[in-house]
Amino acid sequence: MFQQQNSTKIIYHADDDEDDRLLFIDALDELNLPVKVHQVEDGQALLDVLFRKADQLPEIVFLDINMPGKNGFECLEELRAGAGQLGEVKVVMLSTSGNPENINRSFELGADLYAIKPSTFQGFKTLLQDIITLDWTSFKNRQNFLLSEKQ
Repeated sequence: MFQQQNSTKIIYHADDDEDDRLLFIDALDELNLPVKVHQVEDGQALLDVLFRKADQLPEIVFLDINMPGKNGFECLEELRAGAGQLGEVKVVMLSTSGNPENINRSFELGADLYAIKPSTFQGFKTLLQDIITLDWTSFKNRQNFLLSEKQ
């Protein structure tokens, strides 16, 4: 799970909206970062893949909140309850909602970051770059839990 800075990072993205999944891929393609992305349409599909491939865990999981089947909160809860390294995977809640209840619940359930999707493509690219290149070693606290365009 620990990788050198210049190695390819494996990330997973769970979002039921096809347009949002395409936007995510387009932004990463333009950033030309060393990442390999796996996308799924809901939280249950993500959990199925992660539990099947427990020996090939991603460095970061991006979770939408509102998805059919298992939503982002339910998925996060199961990830954090997971045995071994699965419970240690970095989880970013990626949502259009800046609702304080969603933000607080994400923090309480163990997400590493809560990122509000910016309104522009350039803003979204910047947000993804910031997250993917983040030094996670000393990052988890409530003060820097929320990432948004306004910062």
